Amino acid sequence: MSVIDFKVEKKVAYLNLKSPPANALSSQIIARLDELLTKIETEDEAKVVVLQGEGKFFSAGADIKEFTSLQKASDYESLAKHGQDIFNRIEHFSLPVIASIHGAALGGGLELAMACHIRYATVDAKIGLPEMNLGIIPGFAGTQRLPRYIGNARAYEMILTGEPISGKQAEEWGLVNRVFEEEDLEKAVLQLAEKIASKSKPGINRIMQLIPYANTSQLTEGMKQEAHLFGGVFGSADAKEGVSAFMEKRAAQFQDR
Repeated sequence: MSVIDFKVEKKVAYLNLKSPPANALSSQIIARLDELLTKIETEDEAKVVVLQGEGKFFSAGADIKEFTSLQKASDYESLAKHGQDIFNRIEHFSLPVIASIHGAALGGGLELAMACHIRYATVDAKIGLPEMNLGIIPGFAGTQRLPRYIGNARAYEMILTGEPISGKQAEEWGLVNRVFEEEDLEKAVLQLAEKIASKSKPGINRIMQLIPYANTSQLTEGMKQEAHLFGGVFGSADAKEGVSAFMEKRAAQFQDR
């Protein structure tokens, strides 16, 4: 069974995450995403990519169950690095990638959306990085990309509290481009994608090359350090307690160690 549905229509490539109930980002989904990006570039039919989630959510986070199967800090660091590499590929992709966010974009789901070039969301979507509630930290470059969009102060608040904001608040803070009612989101994304697809592809490719020059040169170093610290914190007692509490649907009892 496919974890991502793929199709190309009117020069628009659609990637539909399909991992019920929450479209949790497993290593299988991330690897498949990488394969489909290669397919899009190789077949050279599309001019723009739309990334969306099937069901109730865009993506409610990384696959915590998969995380619990790992043993060493180096395993967690490698997992974070792999996710970062694929998301970095999206950010530097030769075509624009639009994230269509409904329901929730949490944890890894938000980190995936932040790697996209344009984000449209529903007014009441839940958007956040709740990792601190589990005694861990973001690992797919969330600590590096979020401040870029909303500033350091708001990023500290969102990450340290672990509390999500609404799609409407995300629009006001500049984290998403625009928000829509649930029933209007798909149409708005389609109109945007087809408008971009009507443009010259060589021009599109060059814009995709040029805008990233505006980003700080420290992002790569920050991502490397995040993966390293992610690997270290996952071995802590609080991380074990936080993840267990999440799986058991109870409040975590952190001991600060």
